[in-house]
Amino acid sequence: MSTTPAASGFGSIADAAPLSLCAREPHVPADRLVAEMVPPPRFDSVRFSTYIPDPNQPSQTEAVGVLESFAAGLGGAHATGAGRRGGFLGFGRPKAPRTPAGPRGVYLDGGYGVGKTHLLASLWHATPAEPALKAFGTFVELTNLVGALGFQKTVQTLSGHRLLCIDEFELDDPGDTVLVSTLLGKLVDAGVALAATSNTLPGKLGEGRFASADFLREIQGLSAHFRALRIDGEDYRHRGLPEAPAPYSDEQVTQAALATPGASLDAFPQLLEHLARVHPSRYGALTDDLRAVCLTGVQAVPDQSTALRLVVLADRLYDREVPVLASGSPFDRLFSEEMLNGGYRKKYFRAISRLTALARDAKGLVESS
Repeated sequence: MSTTPAASGFGSIADAAPLSLCAREPHVPADRLVAEMVPPPRFDSVRFSTYIPDPNQPSQTEAVGVLESFAAGLGGAHATGAGRRGGFLGFGRPKAPRTPAGPRGVYLDGGYGVGKTHLLASLWHATPAEPALKAFGTFVELTNLVGALGFQKTVQTLSGHRLLCIDEFELDDPGDTVLVSTLLGKLVDAGVALAATSNTLPGKLGEGRFASADFLREIQGLSAHFRALRIDGEDYRHRGLPEAPAPYSDEQVTQAALATPGASLDAFPQLLEHLARVHPSRYGALTDDLRAVCLTGVQAVPDQSTALRLVVLADRLYDREVPVLASGSPFDRLFSEEMLNGGYRKKYFRAISRLTALARDAKGLVESS
C-alpha cells in the first residue's frame, strides 16, 4: 500500500499511511457555517451539573445559579412575540414587537481555563428551544458568517433565534468589534438573547476586573443589555494534573502516526506555511475525521501573524478533542517573551494551555505504537 498521504486529505481512516494536513485544502460552503453554529464536540455533553466549581472560588457557584435562571427565563416565546405561545414570558402576544426590560445578555468575565466555555455551552444546552433556534460560535466564526452571507442576510438568519452564544469575543480587533457590535444591536432589537465571553484588550495585563468594563465599553450601546458575571479561578487544565509530557523524538512521533488509523503527520514548519494559504474559517474542516495530529520539529513561531493562525488551529483541535503528539520544542516555548507580554498574550496563553492538554491526551499513542 502507498505511504503517500491521501491527496484529498479525506481518505478512509483505515488507510495505513498517515494523512497530511498540508495536503488538505477544504472549501466550506456558507450553509455549513450556519449549520455548525452549535457547541463543538468537546462540549456536546457538558451541562451545568457537570461543571465542578472550585470550592475556593464562590464566584463559580454563583455563576452557575445565575446562568440556570437566565436559561429558564428564555423559555416560551421569542422576545418579539414571534413564538408560538405569545409574549416573552408566555402571557399573550404583545401588540407590537418589543424587547423586554432588563438584561437580555450575560457576559462571562474571567481568565483562561476557568470554565467559561463549559458554562456558555451549558447555557446553550439548557435553553428550552430547538437547536435550530440557538446559535453558538466563536467571535471569529461569527465574523466569518458575516463575510460569507453578508451583513443583512446574517441579521435575517439569526433574528429568529432565541439565543446567540459568542465565545472568545475579540476585543483586540476594533474593526470587527464594531461590525459585531452593530450586528448584536440588530439582534437585540429582534429579541435575541445574548451570551458572551471575551478576550482582554491589548495592553491589559493579567486577568483583572477591567475586562468586563472593556467589554461593555467596546460593544457601545449594548451595555445595558448585559449582566457581567465574574468567574475567578485558576486554569482547570492544570488544576491537580501532572505536567504535560516532554516532546518525543521524530522517530517516536512518526511511528505513532503510522500505527494510529486516522492520524496526520506533518513537519511543523511546513504546516505553518500551509496555514497561511488556508483561511482560518476553514481550519475546522481542515481537521475533519482526524483521530490525532502528529508533528515533527516543533519550534518557536517566527512572527505574530503565524502565531495568531496557530492559535485558531489550536482552538479547533481542542474543540474536537484531537490529541497532538509532537517532537521538537515543548509547547510552552512556541511564543516569544515579546509575544507573551504583548496585546495578544491571552490568546497565546490559551493556545499553550490547550495544546498542553492535547499533548497529555496523546501520551497513549506512543505507549500503544
